[in-house]
Amino acid sequence: MEKEKFMREAIVEAKKAGDKLEVPIGAVIVLDGKIIARGHNRREETNDATTHAEMIAIREANQVMESWRLEEASLFVTLEPCPMCSGALIMSRMKAVYYGAADPKGGTAGTLLNLLTDTRFNHQVAVEKGILEEECGKLLSDFFRELRKRKKIEKIKQKIAIDEINTTK
Repeated sequence: MEKEKFMREAIVEAKKAGDKLEVPIGAVIVLDGKIIARGHNRREETNDATTHAEMIAIREANQVMESWRLEEASLFVTLEPCPMCSGALIMSRMKAVYYGAADPKGGTAGTLLNLLTDTRFNHQVAVEKGILEEECGKLLSDFFRELRKRKKIEKIKQKIAIDEINTTK
């Protein structure tokens, strides 16, 4: 299925983020059956809250298209878009969004609310959820499990270091 093929490419991007200890979220933008832009989370690397996977892909697609309008393009993203990314999708006139895992804490493509289909805006974006949902969700749960484990190990190391300092006094 085409949708799964493109979501798998978004997963490739998400893994790039995870390899850099970024939250593993990836996105691709598709036009006429071809990927024209890619992005993965880079917030930690750039110290920039706006460098979400979707935002990076939108910027790249704008350059490729030489236009801010992405009216015939579709975004495939591993996690449901946040308010910022949903706003950018509306403003760029994206045709459709396909996402993998729902975001119960920040999702604005149907979970907390749906900005993308809100008729009060001058443009609506079609939304389809649950594309390779299990695989996309597993990327995130595995990442956060590993992060918690690293933090726990770091706390233990700090405690040992403090104990060593105290015993050498």
